[in-house]
Amino acid sequence: MLLFPYYHLTLALLVAGNTSTNHRYGYAEHGSVVHSASQGIQTMEWDSNEFTGPTIDFDGIAYAVFQLDQISGLKADSRPNSPSISTIATALDGEVVNPAVLTPRNPSSSAVESRLHWHRRTKRDYVQIFEGAETGLEDPDASIVGVAYLTYTLVNNSTYNIDDCLEFCDHTLGCVSVNLYYEYNNLLLDHIYPQRSNLKCVAYGDVHFPQSKLNFGGMSVSGDLIYIQESSGWVTKSYLNPSAPDGYDALPDLDGANEAFGYMNSFFLTHYDVDACAAICNNWTPDDLGGSCKYFNIWRAVVGIVPITYTCSIYYIPADPSTAVYRGQGNLTVTESRGYKRKTYILDGGFEYYTCDEPNTAFCFTHTTETWLASSLWEGYYDASIFHYKPYAHSGNSVAILGSAFGYDEYPGTLTAASSLSTEAGVRYIIEFFHSRSGEGMEVNGFVEVYWNGDLVGVIYPAYSQWEYYQFEVVSQGNDELDFRGGRAPVYDYIDDIIVMRA
Repeated sequence: MLLFPYYHLTLALLVAGNTSTNHRYGYAEHGSVVHSASQGIQTMEWDSNEFTGPTIDFDGIAYAVFQLDQISGLKADSRPNSPSISTIATALDGEVVNPAVLTPRNPSSSAVESRLHWHRRTKRDYVQIFEGAETGLEDPDASIVGVAYLTYTLVNNSTYNIDDCLEFCDHTLGCVSVNLYYEYNNLLLDHIYPQRSNLKCVAYGDVHFPQSKLNFGGMSVSGDLIYIQESSGWVTKSYLNPSAPDGYDALPDLDGANEAFGYMNSFFLTHYDVDACAAICNNWTPDDLGGSCKYFNIWRAVVGIVPITYTCSIYYIPADPSTAVYRGQGNLTVTESRGYKRKTYILDGGFEYYTCDEPNTAFCFTHTTETWLASSLWEGYYDASIFHYKPYAHSGNSVAILGSAFGYDEYPGTLTAASSLSTEAGVRYIIEFFHSRSGEGMEVNGFVEVYWNGDLVGVIYPAYSQWEYYQFEVVSQGNDELDFRGGRAPVYDYIDDIIVMRA
């Protein structure tokens, strides 16, 4: 029976505002099924508090810091102008592992160029952090041995060529400091390499202080003693101020490392490399409870004043500055802590904008919110709904349900994002969501379809199930439309925590 729109809305308000009258209106029973409009719980036992997952073990992280040796430097026989050293993961969740090279999932030339452009500076953009000494072979100077070595070049040694060295840093992606020094009695520099210069300019992805001047030379291939003179250090004024990776928003600088819910894993990196940390987040296997990585925290571990490693921690629940409470322990200090949240291009994918109008009301539902539209076929009635009721939700308090809320019909319903998505044409995106199904033994004809700009991009035929994670990859046309269709009462399909993000 087709109901008039006014009665359609009034009936929903009656049910939402006074759930104790549901049985009087005859909505509750259809055989042995208690329908969703009557607070029927047909899903398996689920505690939404489980969604928060574990938290990070900072004691284990701190222990691993002291077991790790990432300090490296320039070897005497290294060739100049070699490609920059890639970022490498050396530990996983506090356990030292075989090193693995990390590269962004889809590095674009435009993204790299934008970062290179950002790094082009003038001499005024640098400050000298230590001077070199010229004392001779009897009391030589020393070059830096430290973390985050990138590459080096040989600059013209007719003068102490600071300008060319700083320009080299400008054009080296990730460079924030350089160590400039003369290296004497190195046969390769004097006679083999085409530059015929012994003035080395070494680029680092971190800043180092005189305490890291530990390379005093050594014996050359010719048997002569290699020694160092006039070893100075320069650092950019914009030191460690990276731009956000594609598909992420940066949080304000953090006072410490995040200790937050939804923790997935931690990695030690050889460089303070925001893009490498984003690549880990983008590619990490989704968690059964929380789905894909949606946030990462990168920070530098310093022991005393010496940088030791860089920690990349990933989370499926975005953190915020209030949880940045870990500042270190003993002589280990957390520095340069930053957080990056993965952008979602769907508004209110968890339906949490919808709450009950009446104070202290824990159960209500509707077919329209500011961000979602739930619709039925003309013969159907409430075949898609948005509920505010914590026992139904995967996380939070609200959820969408496909299937007639009152059990009046067996038609599928449609859930539509109320506004088009602010997506970019030609870019690949991931649609992810969690799904649960009720109606054990009656789910034969049940389904959920996912539509992108009206095109079917995914379909699932789950059985009676607890919350499970799903994702589908799509290509954007720009300002895209998203719909979900399914549910056939007395089988109900619950959908929650919808995210649309860059692949």
